Amino acid sequence: MRVLVIGCTHAGTAAVKNMKKLHPDAEVIVYERNDNVSFLSCGIALHVGGVVKQADDLFYSSPEELKKLGVTMKMKHEVLDIDTDAKKVQVRDIESDMIMEDSFDKLVMATGSSPIIPPITGVGLQNIQLAKNYHQAKEIIQKAEKATNIAVIGAGYIGVELVEAFEAYGKHVTFIEGADRVLNKYLDTQFTEIVEQELSEHGVKLALNETVEQFVGDAEGRVQKVITSEATYEADLVLLCVGFKPQTDLLKGKLDMLPNGALIVNDYMQTSHPDIYGAGDSCAVFYNPAKTHAYIPLATNAVRMGTLVAQNIAGPKIKYRGTQGTSGLKLYDLNMASTGITEANAFFFGLNVKTITIDEAYRPDFMPTAENVKLKLVYEAETLRLVGAQILSKVDLTQAMNTLSACIQQNMTIEDLAFVDFFFQPHYNQPWNYLNKAALQALEQERDVAVLV
Repeated sequence: MRVLVIGCTHAGTAAVKNMKKLHPDAEVIVYERNDNVSFLSCGIALHVGGVVKQADDLFYSSPEELKKLGVTMKMKHEVLDIDTDAKKVQVRDIESDMIMEDSFDKLVMATGSSPIIPPITGVGLQNIQLAKNYHQAKEIIQKAEKATNIAVIGAGYIGVELVEAFEAYGKHVTFIEGADRVLNKYLDTQFTEIVEQELSEHGVKLALNETVEQFVGDAEGRVQKVITSEATYEADLVLLCVGFKPQTDLLKGKLDMLPNGALIVNDYMQTSHPDIYGAGDSCAVFYNPAKTHAYIPLATNAVRMGTLVAQNIAGPKIKYRGTQGTSGLKLYDLNMASTGITEANAFFFGLNVKTITIDEAYRPDFMPTAENVKLKLVYEAETLRLVGAQILSKVDLTQAMNTLSACIQQNMTIEDLAFVDFFFQPHYNQPWNYLNKAALQALEQERDVAVLV
């Protein structure tokens, strides 16, 4: 079996490592246009903030390691075309510029995603940076040393983490977001208000509900100002963190995709061509809370999908269980995480939801300290099925979102959650765990509604 793998970050690395374990006789060839593999871009902010001293520490594999497993690594090779009918690819050696052809029995698309570059006047000026790969991470560090005013555009997780890192680095930071809240895809208003207050108290300038209209440069072509729909901000370094798009142009019009180009795969990671598999940020995932395919580019999804490709490459074996899009973030002394659908974005998926929020001490008051935990459950109004949750506390209670992710994956209701058996120990929780208590309050809310009706 001759398997070509295009791309080798999270999904590609997981796929080839597991393929060589499960199918040692398979001929596995990787085509990767970069000179490295398996870079954890989510650690860029940790590198900027000095927590991770060297960008090289953000790699968890290497071409050399994969070669030792018996994988043929074609680094700095760009795939130019894929003939899905003839099962052939056209490839260019970037260093020599030679073009060659290769054939496959099975093909794995692990091309990942690329940062969205908005069509804004002046976006090509120097010191306007993306935050995705190893070389960009090194450039950010080098340029941040000399920068005074830094603008971060896009208030998702990467943007928030970079803002904190730059502020701790002693820079003047402006945080620009077109929506009216930070982290609006992950958290509802009662949580993002706390995050915004924390950022403001640390001196970050929040420019929310503002659209970037133009970048202005100096005589040498370096960015100098960011002009938004509301104001003008000084900036000698700009970070674009406005989102990602799947890199699937090679298969456009050849395989089934979402409107944004994300490949649609079945339970066994096969695309609409049975011999072409997809994994990672190039693909849509089955989003369990909404019971539909969605584009959720996360490293956790990528490694699971890559592993499943290896399991199923020789034939259907293990089904994909879908995702809840579970994620977490630490900002200063706040620990937060979310899973599934928020109240604010439920309507995008056509869901009618109800919510319950509790805000109370996570353990008994007789303990030396008893910080509060803010927890929100989102559930489907008609079925009481859990579809989302959010948590925030100065204590790290984020693992609760992994618990609720499993609950959503198993189609549990608030009634199920109310009576799940959780342990009690005063160091860690109350006799009624806060997950139980939130679900019990949701049930009480439902009973009150029933009485009124």
